[in-house]
Amino acid sequence: MNRAALLTGLALVSALAGCNPPPSDAAVAQVSLLTPRGGPSEPLPSPDTAEAIWAQSAGASAPAGRLVYGVPGQPVLMSLECLGAGTPGAQMRITRQAPADKGAGALLALIGNRIIARIAVDATPQGGKVVWQGEAAATLPGWDALAGTREATITVPGAGLVRLNPSPLPVELVKACREIAQPSPPTDRV
Repeated sequence: MNRAALLTGLALVSALAGCNPPPSDAAVAQVSLLTPRGGPSEPLPSPDTAEAIWAQSAGASAPAGRLVYGVPGQPVLMSLECLGAGTPGAQMRITRQAPADKGAGALLALIGNRIIARIAVDATPQGGKVVWQGEAAATLPGWDALAGTREATITVPGAGLVRLNPSPLPVELVKACREIAQPSPPTDRV
């Protein structure tokens, strides 16, 4: 009797298995046709920086201690700014002027002069758009990637690789930002 029940059960399972179609890619195709519910934006191509230069930020409202980088006559690709110069807590702010997804965060890689720095950046509203921006201590050794006579690069995932043509301006800004205000020497009173 046990043997008969076992054979009947196997026959029933085999019959049910025969009712289902074999696996196919149809389910995958249906899922991939659905509209995406979100996720990162399409990656941007790397900009052409052959003619790009470093320059002091211009304009009446431009803060002192801010450099911009880009091709003259075109939108700025990135900026570098000193916050709190002459103080122990001085910071360098780096901004990649590329669209960022609201609420996103990433690590910006700054590579040059045999140095690699990774700086946390966040999607930051700026002038009606959202760009990549982060701050790190001016004393961070990674800022020295901007020194030297060779190009450096910055990259943020999805925002392309920006080649930074060599210039003394960025490393001079970093050095100035690192300088801690020295107390003035005492004066003798008579």
